[in-house]
Amino acid sequence: MIENCIFRRPLLRFFIFLIMGFFVVFLAVPRYGWGKADQAKAIEEKMNSQLLVRPKKLNISLRKEAQHSIDSALNWLKDKQNQDGSWSSPDYPALTALVVLGFLRDPSSPFQYSQYPPFLQNALKFIIGKVQPDGGIYTPDKGLSNYNTSICISTLVATGNPAYNSIIQRARNYLVSLQKDEGEKGAADNPYDGGIGYGTKTHSDMSNMYLALEALYVSEKLETDRQEKFVDSKKVESKELNWQAAIKFIERCQNNPQSNDQTWASEDPDNYGGFVYYPGNSKAGETKLPNGKTVLRSYGSMTYAGLLSFIYAQLEKNDPRVQAAYDWISRHYTLEENPGLGMQGLYYNYHTMAKALAVYGAKHIQVQGRKDKVEWRKELLEKLIELQKGDGYWVNDSGRWWENDPVLVSAYAVLAMEISLSGY
Repeated sequence: MIENCIFRRPLLRFFIFLIMGFFVVFLAVPRYGWGKADQAKAIEEKMNSQLLVRPKKLNISLRKEAQHSIDSALNWLKDKQNQDGSWSSPDYPALTALVVLGFLRDPSSPFQYSQYPPFLQNALKFIIGKVQPDGGIYTPDKGLSNYNTSICISTLVATGNPAYNSIIQRARNYLVSLQKDEGEKGAADNPYDGGIGYGTKTHSDMSNMYLALEALYVSEKLETDRQEKFVDSKKVESKELNWQAAIKFIERCQNNPQSNDQTWASEDPDNYGGFVYYPGNSKAGETKLPNGKTVLRSYGSMTYAGLLSFIYAQLEKNDPRVQAAYDWISRHYTLEENPGLGMQGLYYNYHTMAKALAVYGAKHIQVQGRKDKVEWRKELLEKLIELQKGDGYWVNDSGRWWENDPVLVSAYAVLAMEISLSGY
């Protein structure tokens, strides 16, 4: 009788069906933190698998000021583009790729690859025009083939355009082919084995290594399996880096006698955990300890590069090698210089620092000698705003490593600010 009464009233029937439908959907849809634990775990693993670390919300005033700074820089850079689509020297496509990446990651104006303005389309055509038969992206006879290819891969991946997938896959194979393996194959009997250098020099180095690993890491999603690929109707074998050898090379660049088998590695408090340029060489020089031992000095930009490399090689955050690098950073953190090098490579250091701390997941840093934890994103944004020139660009008074080029330095600064604002 009640049933008949209910279903004879259309409006009441409608509300009952609406409520019943809500509960069906409510119970059927998986919810993070509700239901089975494996559902929550799957979501967490998917989130953790992404190279994207979102920052804590910043002060609204600072965020607006930082965005204004980025806008000014991008407008300045747009006006400096060459007629062939490149920026700065056309011999080095990495310079163009860094600028393009700055436009692609602009938090206020995210571009979709189907809607790129003409100046970005021209820049990407320029980069694609540098693709070589061996898969690398560089200018023949100009050197720096790994440096250029690695940065270009990262930029092409950032477009999200599937049209570039075959180019990226071939470029990945090219980077893998540059991995050093001198002497007995697979034995890591040479200090440079497992590493990657500029592509033209005999030794590997930590800067080129991190850039190559970063390119392989961000493009990994294109490699849905480890089988042979079909690219442009041709069978292309997907080459795999020797990751064990890669980790061994990274270890050999760290001042850490527990994992570095090189005799120069030191555990003195000032250098322990930090990184040098390559085994046996530090751009920060040497120092003599009270016990008479001469050791290589660790320095900032290479320690950030080393931390990133360990992360890209899938080491856990609590790994002693990772923690030793992060602890060195905590002891030497500063924005006034590239620690150990003064003003040399200052903006390269800012850019690498922003990536390393973001990917590591550091919201704050407990810096030695400072009472309160440091909000590194806030401090970095404020520092870069302070250093920006009136026309919107940045330049380093020290010209070491091309930092007298305002295009390159401005690209570094813009990318560091974008990471600080939006994550990486």
